[in-house]
Amino acid sequence: MQIDQSVLDSVLDIRTPWLTDVVTVITNLGGTVASWVITSVIVLALLARRHRAEALLVGGAMFTGQLVMSLLKLAFGRARPPEPERLVVEVTHSFPSGHAMMSSILVCVVGAVIVRLAGSPAWSRRSAPDRWRTPMLFAGLALWTLAIGLSRVYLGAHWLTDVIAGWLFGAAWAGLWIWAIDKSSRNPATEGRLP
Repeated sequence: MQIDQSVLDSVLDIRTPWLTDVVTVITNLGGTVASWVITSVIVLALLARRHRAEALLVGGAMFTGQLVMSLLKLAFGRARPPEPERLVVEVTHSFPSGHAMMSSILVCVVGAVIVRLAGSPAWSRRSAPDRWRTPMLFAGLALWTLAIGLSRVYLGAHWLTDVIAGWLFGAAWAGLWIWAIDKSSRNPATEGRLP
């Protein structure tokens, strides 16, 4: 696509060694290892506080999302940007961006967990300054996935449309999980079992 090549050409014009170092750190924060460490910590913390439905939401969406993302890459089979422009070694297909998709899933389900827990009595007792931290947390989550996706374009690991598709597929997959957990939690037959 023309937009993909135009964006890649623009990125090549702004590359500098120090910026490449910063962007490499950002991209690693959204890599497979970092995503699974973050996911594991969140799931264990939720389980420790007996929030089983929320733990299932985060862990289930991420685990199945990884499988869906891999299948999508195989189905589309899109080549990555050419080797001279690519600053990272990648062996999988380009579309969709796994970093963008998985970070989008994680951000969406963590946001949903925050919203679900916001209805709890303990959350309601929080002071006004504490409640103001929630919008800042949502903004931080959004910036995290945005930075990770754009880092993939900067490093030449993905075309811009790969990243946009990753965000969209990730949000859609997270949305399915959020809907399913919410529906299951509201079902009288399972109400006592999941939450």
